[in-house]
Amino acid sequence: MPGLLLSDDLIDTSRITGAARALGLTIKEARSVDGLLKLAAEQPPACVLVDLHFPGLDLPELRRRLRESDAAPPRLVGYGSHVDAARLKAAREAGCDLVLPRSAFFERLPQEIGDWLTTPGNPPPNEPEA
Repeated sequence: MPGLLLSDDLIDTSRITGAARALGLTIKEARSVDGLLKLAAEQPPACVLVDLHFPGLDLPELRRRLRESDAAPPRLVGYGSHVDAARLKAAREAGCDLVLPRSAFFERLPQEIGDWLTTPGNPPPNEPEA
């Protein structure tokens, strides 16, 4: 079961897919919410990674639509700028299972992406709010 990534940042996408590939895992990339939902319908993901600064992102709506399928809802991991505390807080409130500042996300990525994409059960804990 692949993971999905919603990002329009080519550098972020390259780093994330490279980290997954290094562990023999697959991340499918989407450059639109509709594209992400289409990929999720084709093969339900274990985890969706979301750049919280994706243009026009309506996170509560995305979360709702990802939960509509008959499959178990995917873990939702969001990352964004540490200086945009309001956006990080809103992501937590919208139901992201894990929300990280961009720097912490990329620091933890090589060690934790395998768990994010493959470990069933309880999601990892959110970072404490700054």
